[in-house]
Amino acid sequence: MLSRNIDKAKKAFKNKDIEAAKLAHDAQQGKYEKHNTEQGQYIKSLVYGGLDGIITTFAVVAGVAGASLSPAIVLIMGFANLIADGLSMAIGDYLSTKAEMQYKSLERERETWEVENYPEGEKLELIELYMDKGMSQEDAETVTEIISKNEKTWVDIMMIEELGIIEEEESPVKNAMVTFTSFVIFGFIPILAYVLSRFIPYIAINTFAIACFLTGATLFALGALKVKITEENWIKSGLEMLIVGGLAAGAAYIIGNFLSVLV
Repeated sequence: MLSRNIDKAKKAFKNKDIEAAKLAHDAQQGKYEKHNTEQGQYIKSLVYGGLDGIITTFAVVAGVAGASLSPAIVLIMGFANLIADGLSMAIGDYLSTKAEMQYKSLERERETWEVENYPEGEKLELIELYMDKGMSQEDAETVTEIISKNEKTWVDIMMIEELGIIEEEESPVKNAMVTFTSFVIFGFIPILAYVLSRFIPYIAINTFAIACFLTGATLFALGALKVKITEENWIKSGLEMLIVGGLAAGAAYIIGNFLSVLV
């Protein structure tokens, strides 16, 4: 449990407010917060799964529209892309998260074994690491002696300082589920207009234009949501994502239009 309010500390840093930073770190405030890395991981999967879903699906829609093909083709290709790519992303997220966790676990096991069987060598490594950071040899030796009194703390610090590994609580299954769900929900946005056009005549006349509007608005919203991870300005982040997605869709539309002569 940390003796500071993380959200207030971030806000103080953003505003360069020293007094607010002091208040955020004041243990007498009575409210402590633990940084939720798991929540941050899920936000990341949500945002990037959604971005991939909406951009790839809209690229399909734009490509088909550029080729002047039937709206039915948009639905067929759109839904096929939605499910196939969504599963592919989810499986990739699951496997990569699992592999990363296995790697970290193996490195912790190795580091623990070295601490237990050759503590002198591990102490020397830690002393050298701290000296490389600018500590005097005397201070580095003192700090190392204190840290080495607790094996778990010692291994935790070696994982970060020596290997650069930050361990977080992650669930490969949850990450995969969030990625797939986000991909499918946001990826459905570009083809929503084509589904509704089956029932609403006005939409049938302006299907692609409405799909562009819905996609653009969603891209901006996802870009704005990305600031939860990046701490950027939400307007700038939203516009950046809108432009990137627009370029991808524009390229797909031009290619579709160019290749329409083959249909």
